[in-house]
Amino acid sequence: MTRSLTRVGIVGGGQLGRMLAQAGAPLDLRFTFLDPGSEPCASAHGEHLQADWQDPAALEQLVETCDAITFEFENVPFEAVERLAERRPAYPPAQALATARDRWLEKSLFRSLDIAVPPIARIDSQADLDAAVADIGLPAVVKTRTMGYDGKGQKVMREAGDVAGTFDELGGVPLILEGFVDFDHEISAIAVRARDGEIRYWPVVRNEHRQGILHCSIPQTAHALQAQAEDYASRVMNELDYVGVMAFEFFVTADGLLANEIAPRVHNSGHWSIEGAVTSQFENHVRAVTDLPLGETAQLAPCAMLNIIGAFPEREAVLALPGTRWHDYGKAPRPGRKIGHITVLAVDERQLGERVAAVESLLVNDLG
Repeated sequence: MTRSLTRVGIVGGGQLGRMLAQAGAPLDLRFTFLDPGSEPCASAHGEHLQADWQDPAALEQLVETCDAITFEFENVPFEAVERLAERRPAYPPAQALATARDRWLEKSLFRSLDIAVPPIARIDSQADLDAAVADIGLPAVVKTRTMGYDGKGQKVMREAGDVAGTFDELGGVPLILEGFVDFDHEISAIAVRARDGEIRYWPVVRNEHRQGILHCSIPQTAHALQAQAEDYASRVMNELDYVGVMAFEFFVTADGLLANEIAPRVHNSGHWSIEGAVTSQFENHVRAVTDLPLGETAQLAPCAMLNIIGAFPEREAVLALPGTRWHDYGKAPRPGRKIGHITVLAVDERQLGERVAAVESLLVNDLG
């Protein structure tokens, strides 16, 4: 049998690219990473092409040597993906990347598809911000339209005094204001769409954040809003003619789901699927990108994922706990930086809670 796809180009060389390559190795796929860093953590699992995201020679080399191309995070310029897609299958599509990079475009897409969102306003000046606060009220959060993540590029405003000067404080760049919502908890919904339009969904995941950084994710096998999350995900993915894994973050309210944001890639809250699902988000992403059949997404056992942030706990102590799996990203510790994660597996929910608590007692996370 002739294998039509053997090498995948990944724009980005961080931990998501690393885990994509680890998932693709059993499928006999090879990987090339385009990344400006001197030694990105993914480079141990494939060729590293050190160059800027939009370097013409580097993009040409990807086109010449790779059979399909993807990216691992949304700060990649969508113009680079557009250029690559002219000559090779490049997924997810550039339009999805351009939309997800810009919070205003993202929220506008949700609203056009009748997906509920918090109160929002487009902000291009301090005067816009003052008017939006007068209309929507406080508390509210203002965010840069592009480039923010893990709580960066945003400010929570609780009192009138917090509003003055905020436009310049956040760089004088386009912003979006979002009103606070009364929600019970946050969930992620992760789905994968194939080239032929087939969509598969993992169980939604309940998330806990600390200081704006994801701390723990626990998949929910019988969440009351699973069907609504799948419906919203399918609307967005079909509208964008999406290929690959996409993550959706929702607020759970008394009236159902409010959409927070999308990520056009594999996502931190889906890391549990490496050990906890029949097919991980990483394997299904490379399957979709390379036009292989999608794998089943059912959960195998109660499990949880905890991030290692800024500083490592004692590895031997963690591994001595039953049901734990350790993932080191090969990155130097730094406050606020995700440098690894731990998956916890159990036989039932009671045991899972006990095991998660035991792992948490060993974490020494430095959130910065």
